[in-house]
Amino acid sequence: MTLYAVTDSAWTGEKTLMEQVKDALDGGITFLQLREKELDHDAFLKEAKEMAELSRQYGVPFVINDEVEIALECGADGVHVGQEDMACQNARKLLGPDKIIGVSVHNVEEALKAQADGADYLGLGAVKATPTKTDAKVVEFGEIKRVCDAVSIPVVAIGGIKKDNLMELQGSHVDGIAVVSAVFGAEDITQETKELRKQAEEMKRR
Repeated sequence: MTLYAVTDSAWTGEKTLMEQVKDALDGGITFLQLREKELDHDAFLKEAKEMAELSRQYGVPFVINDEVEIALECGADGVHVGQEDMACQNARKLLGPDKIIGVSVHNVEEALKAQADGADYLGLGAVKATPTKTDAKVVEFGEIKRVCDAVSIPVVAIGGIKKDNLMELQGSHVDGIAVVSAVFGAEDITQETKELRKQAEEMKRR
């Protein structure tokens, strides 16, 4: 069961983003995505290089949200692209066959297209209302299950997932959960991550 953490600099408090990511890695995240919407290229690249090195130390795959150029420059394991970003096929041409490409999808049609275009995994959501994307339309449980059953690549549920609603995904056949504020908004990131991973594993077993 993948516990996929997506960074969000809006949640940084007393600790730096890198310190928060280390806490999440200590807690047991199994996949890491760097998402930055405000930084200029140089600042983004510096941050990406540091995070790539940190993730390598923990043996955790590391991808960049949207920015294929940054992913190439920092030596990330791949990218995650949305429906409005670079097409999966174009990203594959630039990154080559060995990099990871994830694609955001919202329904079976988009999921099947992303798989056909060469995506390695899908980010499906939002599965719950989420403060990080207030305009995101919530994907109903039935559609989550239909997407999981329609494709042969891993499906990671994203959007508004936290401890008190994670078990509602039981029976959906998702292969992982992606979290933002549930981890990076926590007072004790390491402990919260451990609890989320344990709960996710339990949800998968049921």
